[in-house]
Amino acid sequence: MSANRQTWFGQPRGLTILFLTEMWEQFSYYGMRALLVYYMTKQLLIGQEKASIIYGVYTAMAYFTPIFGGLIADRWLGRRRAVIIGAVIMAAGHFMMTFEPLFYFALATIALGNGLFLPSLPSQIDGLYRPDDPRRGWAYNVYYVGVNIGGFLAPLICGTLGEFYGWHWGFGAAGIGMLTGLLIYVLGGKYLPEQARVARKAAAPAIPAATTESFRSTFMLLFVVGLAVTVFRGAYEQVGNTVALWADVGIDRAAGVMSIPMTWFQALNPLLVILMTPMLLARWRRRADAGRADSSMKKMAFGALIVAAAYLLLAVVAFAADATRASWVWLAVFFVIFTLGELYILPTGLGLFARLAPVGFGATTVAAWFFAIFTGSLSAGAVGTLWGSTSHALFFAVLTVIASVAAAILFALDSATRRIEAARAAETIALGAIQPEHA
Repeated sequence: MSANRQTWFGQPRGLTILFLTEMWEQFSYYGMRALLVYYMTKQLLIGQEKASIIYGVYTAMAYFTPIFGGLIADRWLGRRRAVIIGAVIMAAGHFMMTFEPLFYFALATIALGNGLFLPSLPSQIDGLYRPDDPRRGWAYNVYYVGVNIGGFLAPLICGTLGEFYGWHWGFGAAGIGMLTGLLIYVLGGKYLPEQARVARKAAAPAIPAATTESFRSTFMLLFVVGLAVTVFRGAYEQVGNTVALWADVGIDRAAGVMSIPMTWFQALNPLLVILMTPMLLARWRRRADAGRADSSMKKMAFGALIVAAAYLLLAVVAFAADATRASWVWLAVFFVIFTLGELYILPTGLGLFARLAPVGFGATTVAAWFFAIFTGSLSAGAVGTLWGSTSHALFFAVLTVIASVAAAILFALDSATRRIEAARAAETIALGAIQPEHA
């Protein structure tokens, strides 16, 4: 049995390598993000509205550059080299954050490196499985756990270092995390599929007219899904922005003899992802075995509704608290509900874009998913400017409406998505586009 066919924990070994690489990349990203708003408002003395715009533009650009990075990876560099180069650039950006005069340049550097790294890593997942492998559908949820282990550790380590020992210690720890992920990826390369030349090989055959028409339908579907995700992330991304500010000014953080550090609340979301994912996957498996599996779009729409319910809870709590501080327990309950919704929508959406990718454009199509995050992050930055001009209760009510609108759009796309998914899968197999290289 070849190394590529050996498994760890019942999954291809390559998934573990991708899992751990992404875990440390997310540690660096969320470690820096946990400090970013506080650093701007407390250390650099930037006003809240301007800080919200900077936060929104930075997170948006981190998901805009993958559009070009995905094309570069597919057509020239190959995914392996794109991941390595992107990781080196991002590590440099995180270390630049330790120097105040380099603040804006550091943010731009991290976003640039992310453009090569982000679409090139998850687009390697499908190459680890045969097209009929039942594990393939759940691989992105397993991968998403890796994302959130890094996100869980980041506020606890980078946030604590930055909040208590100096902001620059936290930013430096984020850079070390990025280098750790790069080392794991390089050492584990033998377990990954060779995909550097896929785009060139796949470009040779002519594409039948029916398939070309299918690609157009697929593009239109993903475009509209991207619009819905843009709306959704206008509410979702407030977790690292205005919800983080509320944890500082609207929450009583006393717990016994200690006060809970404000950055620690950002560790709740990824911790809950880690704890809740196995239970959710077991539920989906039982429904699939019973012939009652939900479609991708129904899962995503349901997730948006759950997130809307989480923000509705905050609106009620903020209204009841009025000028006083609410108990930190309510914020913890919010994160439980919020995370459940996230698990329904975000990994499912990433998997949908990856499954519908045309041959030779895996990284590019995954990058299109991140482009929706780019536009959503811009909208989140704009929405966040309302924080200082409205009551907290009204602001969270607005977020409830935003997430609900996204849910309605996703529900409306369900039948079209199921039809295109089925047709796209059949055409891919008929064209021989996916080779059964790895078990």
